[in-house]
Parts: sequence; C-alpha cells; structure tokens
Amino acid sequence: MTNKTATEWYKKSGAEGDVVISTRIRLARNLKKYPFPCRLSMEQKKQVLLEVKSAIFDNPSALTERFRYVDMETLDDVASVSLVERHLVSPEFISNREGRGLLLLDDESVSIMVNEEDHIRMQVMGEGLQLEALYDTASRLDTLLDERLTFAFHEELGYLTQCPTNLGTGMRASVMLHLPALQESGSLPRIAGGLSKIGLTIRGMYGENSEPKGALYQLSNQVTLGLSEETALENLKGVAMQLVEQERNAREALLKNVQMEDSVWRSLGILKNARRLESGEFMTLVSRLRLGVSCGLIHDVSLDQLNRIMVEAQPATLMSLSDSKNGSEEREILRARRVRELLIDV
Repeated sequence: MTNKTATEWYKKSGAEGDVVISTRIRLARNLKKYPFPCRLSMEQKKQVLLEVKSAIFDNPSALTERFRYVDMETLDDVASVSLVERHLVSPEFISNREGRGLLLLDDESVSIMVNEEDHIRMQVMGEGLQLEALYDTASRLDTLLDERLTFAFHEELGYLTQCPTNLGTGMRASVMLHLPALQESGSLPRIAGGLSKIGLTIRGMYGENSEPKGALYQLSNQVTLGLSEETALENLKGVAMQLVEQERNAREALLKNVQMEDSVWRSLGILKNARRLESGEFMTLVSRLRLGVSCGLIHDVSLDQLNRIMVEAQPATLMSLSDSKNGSEEREILRARRVRELLIDV
C-alpha cells in the first residue's frame, strides 16, 4: 500500500480540453459465489471486502503497489462527500457506508468501490478525451482481478449485474463536456432526444438525476448488452467529437456578442477579487472564465488551473482541504480565498 503522493489527474487538461474535461470508464463485476449486494449479510460484505483487497494487495505489480485502502465506515460526512465531488465514488456509495470499502490509486485516476450496487465497481478516469487508453487500463485491472476472483458470467447474458441495465459488458463509458454555448443556444434538449435513440444519454455532472452545473454535462453509453466494448467506445467517441465541433462553432457565434465577452472578463475580475463566493455563483463564473480561456480571449489563465479550481472549490472538498467544519458563510469565504490563491499570478 502507498500513501497519496502523485499529482491528481484532475489538475491537468488533455486532448480536446477546451470542451472535454475528462473521460471515465466504469466496469461492474460480481463474485460468483455471493448473492448480489442487496442480499448480502454484513458478514458476507466483509468477506467480499477481504477477497477484493487480497486480489489487489497480494498480487504485486507496478499498478497494484500504488493503491491504498479506504475503510468507508471510518470516514466522516465531509470526507465522504468530497469523494463524490471528485467523482471517485457515486452518491449512492456514501448513502450507507457500512460494509463498504474503497481502493484508490495514488493519483486518484483509478478507484474501486466494493459493495456498491455491485460487488465491484472499478473506475478509471483521466483528463481530456482518451477513451481507448483508459479502457486499456480498465481491461488490465479487470484481468488482474479475474485471475484471483471468479466473476458471475453467463454465456448469453455476459457479466451478471444487480441492475439488468448493466448486463453484458458491464461497462459504462462517459465523457465530461463543457457546453456553455450549446446550453445558451437552447440546443441541448433536442440533442439529448436524438442521443437517446442511439443508445447514449447526456446528463448533469454527477450522472443520473443530477442537474447540470457550470454548463458541465456527462455523455455516456446506455447499452451494455449485445454490443462489444470496442463498438460502444467507438460510438461514444464519434458523438463526443460531433458535440465538440458543434460547441466550438456555437462559441464563435456566442462571443461575437459584446455582452458575453464582457461577462467573461467580469467573471475573471470577480474570481480574482471576491471575498465570498456562493457555490452556484462560483460555478457560473468559472464556466464563463473557462469559455474565455478556451476561445483565446484570456491568456493568463490555463485550463489546468481551471480544472483544479473546479474540484478544490467544491463545498466538501474545500472543507476537507482546510480542515474546516463551519457553515455556509465560512465555506463561501474559504472558497473565495482558495480561488484567489490559485489565480494569484493572473
């Protein structure tokens, strides 16, 4: 086991980074000899935890040596919510932390939730658009676990999962997109309707049932049965690139409006000087600033800086970094201070 020493992946920008913030590959797996998590006893949950931990830590490799284990039962609410804000776990995973554990890579690019909706939910995340590379990592990790564990698998249905919508590959791939121009134009409802017809969905930044904040949207596949992983990734990448091009074209038209250009510069001014920042206001301001940076209006701020700011200024993560447990007013002061610190040279 290792302590967190590597630079977190979300502090960098990647391919198509003006629109694509991040990519995630998630695989759902269950152990053949145990019931699905909804029917597990506490003793069985603990046994599943032990077997998954052993599969990682008793199998030394360049990858497994970088993992650390987080006992979810020992975490407080602030630390747990911070994991959700950094997209390391699902909101459902922290709703009841009893009998659950997390295996986390040192740069936070890989997380393995144990005893979520399925026995194993492994996630691989990275900056920008990199579906194939992240799938390769997920596949290597899947093989490593498969060598030590026996997964529930059916010749016709594929990997067996608690929710039937994940049967087959058990893979959900998603791309986080910044779409302020398409949102402003009112095009997204029409786009979302078209995507559902081809087995894709677009949602808020935290996935199902979440609202978009800061014009951040998650594009992902819905079909996992009767479609290979490679085909699903190819379809997702093709649609993602179409949205990237549509967003870029819409930005050109949007920024011809002097009011929008003015709002970009005003956003930078407020973020650099504010002494209090409410969460919703912050997301709107950083979204506009990101638009200005991506379009070349503002040169002194990098997308790397903005990726880091967007994560570290989230409520629970902010409190976790500052060791503060105070209320909303204190968080707003801390958020403004942290943003000023990260923009200090601008």
